[in-house]
Amino acid sequence: MPHTALRQPSLWIAPVVTGCVYFVVASLALMLSRFEGGLAFIWCANAFLMAQLLTSRVAHWPRAVIACGVASAAATAWVGMGPAAAVPMAAINIAESLIVAVMCRWFVIDRLVIGAIRPLIVFVVSLCGVANIVAGLAAALVASALTSVSFWPSFVQWYTGHVLGGLTCAPILIMAFQGEFRRWMDEASSRAKLEAVLLLGLFALTTVHVFFWARYPLLFAPLLPLMLIAFRVGHMGSAAAVILLAAIGGGATMAGIGPLTWVVGSPGERIQFFQFYLALSFLLCMPVAVELAARKRLFQMLQQSEARYRAMAEYSGDVVLNISIDGVIQYASLSAAEQIGCAPELLLGQAAANLVDPQDRAVVIATHRRALEQPGTAQKVEFRPLVTTDGLEWCEMVSRAMIDERGLPSGVVSMIRDMSRHKARQRALQQVAARDSLTGADSRRAFLDKLDHEIVRAASGARSSLLLIDIDHFKSVNDRYGHGAGDRVLSAFVERLRPGLRAGDSIGRLGGEEFAILLLDSDIDRSSMMCERLRAILDEPIAVGASLAISVTFSAGLVALDGASDRSTLLEAADKALYRAKHSGRNCLRLAA
Repeated sequence: MPHTALRQPSLWIAPVVTGCVYFVVASLALMLSRFEGGLAFIWCANAFLMAQLLTSRVAHWPRAVIACGVASAAATAWVGMGPAAAVPMAAINIAESLIVAVMCRWFVIDRLVIGAIRPLIVFVVSLCGVANIVAGLAAALVASALTSVSFWPSFVQWYTGHVLGGLTCAPILIMAFQGEFRRWMDEASSRAKLEAVLLLGLFALTTVHVFFWARYPLLFAPLLPLMLIAFRVGHMGSAAAVILLAAIGGGATMAGIGPLTWVVGSPGERIQFFQFYLALSFLLCMPVAVELAARKRLFQMLQQSEARYRAMAEYSGDVVLNISIDGVIQYASLSAAEQIGCAPELLLGQAAANLVDPQDRAVVIATHRRALEQPGTAQKVEFRPLVTTDGLEWCEMVSRAMIDERGLPSGVVSMIRDMSRHKARQRALQQVAARDSLTGADSRRAFLDKLDHEIVRAASGARSSLLLIDIDHFKSVNDRYGHGAGDRVLSAFVERLRPGLRAGDSIGRLGGEEFAILLLDSDIDRSSMMCERLRAILDEPIAVGASLAISVTFSAGLVALDGASDRSTLLEAADKALYRAKHSGRNCLRLAA
């Protein structure tokens, strides 16, 4: 139900009008329904105040409360139990209305008393179960002290009159104050308005017949057109029908004619019975009308959602699939023909896993099950399609469970999009990140990842070695020739060493002038010979310009991958060997201890 804006009666005359209306309604009730000289049997004035409070902001409550309190005291003093009861009865009337308003505002978030089942229930419970028990006991105490009516009859008069009057009048007044009648008139079609008029006319005619013409007590007869109005017109029509029933039936009962003359008892008791009948009619039709209105709104929302879904599914470049719980395709969007090269109608009844490369089917099926197990969450998975078309190599699928009326998953809706370009860019970025931008050697992270992989192989019996090398006196190269020349030396250093490495070997730059070489399937002796071969490659100076060539050497530390040591231990051992090589005159190799 949409959130309803509260009224802001800012004019100074608003509380005056409120007080005047309350006074008129209260005075009429006291004049017409104090049959036994005690409390009124009919009381709708508090329903008017409740409607005022429930449809306005709390900041405006004091003015309305004061105005109605003064009006209540004036009406009681004039035509009620007299000046002695004026102030106590005014306080009790105000307390009843405030209890209902505070409870409804506390427990109903959207601040509505009609238009939804829960707010209506909260209103009924607060009115019947709390407010009028408290207020009724206080009013009965005052009435029994100032009139000839005893305590419990006074309580029954108050409770029935106020509860039945509130149930019947307050929701209708709330709808009026919220402008729902006007909104219905603006939004309803001419055909709907004509239908409403005809049904209300039929209801009025039936009610007149029951209360004025019928020879038998046919109080059940108006219920049929009343329910028809609830189904066809909604809660607006139900409220209008209750008003007609109150006017026609109430007038007949007050005049002493109609089916309620068959009730044995005083006029007050017959009025109470009519109010009970009126409230029962209201509670019979209004919840039905409210529930139907909620279902209508839900149906409209579903239609709008369905239209949006169809538009997205049929005109989006992504493939949309409805997949059953057991993984069978129940719907495929038109884009399936373009994206995966298969007509949508040919996919129906096929297992969705058949669209996936066998290597990725397990993870896709697991994602489908996870979506069913966690309704309300979106599950993503990347996979390779079974058939590639027009460069389609990778797909991303986002799956979300569909829920039935019991809240249980009934299937999955999945959106599949082409991820090939994204994967290509990802691979390109990974390749860039895996290379040192200056020398073209492996980056530190990429080299260490390779080292970790080779350590695992060594644990299975592979015999490989790690060679840690450092260019000798490189700082003096930068200081003498400049950092530009130093960068060219580093780049040429790597290019000079590459031909001396085998296809599976890797060279990485760990930082500055420090490099590492991973020698696969090479024991210490063979790796030592390879290191000497690399040293021989650097006998010739490195040309860094048209007339400049710089001779460089390197010191090295060598360690075997034993399969038991981790990466940090191996690097530390190689670094210690490199340190010994530097302190042994440089341009030499030392083995790890």
